[in-house]
Amino acid sequence: MNLKEETLIREYQFRGRIINLRTDTVKLPNGAEAGREVVEHPGGVCVAPLTGAGELLFVRQYRYPYEEVVLELPAGKRDRKNEEPLSCGKRELLEETGATAENYTFLGKVYPTPGFCDEVIYLYLATGLSFGEAQPDEDEFVEVERIPLERAVDMVMNNEITDAKTQIAILKTARLLKQ
Repeated sequence: MNLKEETLIREYQFRGRIINLRTDTVKLPNGAEAGREVVEHPGGVCVAPLTGAGELLFVRQYRYPYEEVVLELPAGKRDRKNEEPLSCGKRELLEETGATAENYTFLGKVYPTPGFCDEVIYLYLATGLSFGEAQPDEDEFVEVERIPLERAVDMVMNNEITDAKTQIAILKTARLLKQ
């Protein structure tokens, strides 16, 4: 069965600094027409920085949409849709934690909200860490925290870590290191 939808009309409702919102009219596989609302986002990267002592570096930061401080692995938005994901990950790791890494292992990509958003998040494990000064953006306020990998897995399973990209990167890191 052909599941693909054909775009008939694409109209932008909003163009912003981080996202665009468009409404499309599509032709469904059965020939009927339907509406789609799409948020365009340049995507992002999440890095699981693992120290030689088996600790992951996390950041705590206030997330306005949820109105709470969220515990996350270092992550950030790609500056543009075609920015190379690893370059973005290296930049975000340095900005948020002051760390650089000798080795990066690609852990895959995730579609966080495929029902309405085209965002893709690329995941990396970073090892062989060196530390310097963090270089946060002027509107970025974070606290860095170290948590042992095993404890982080427990925190995911106990719903103490709610950020999806962080959960996935922790579990993939733990699984990768057990093999």
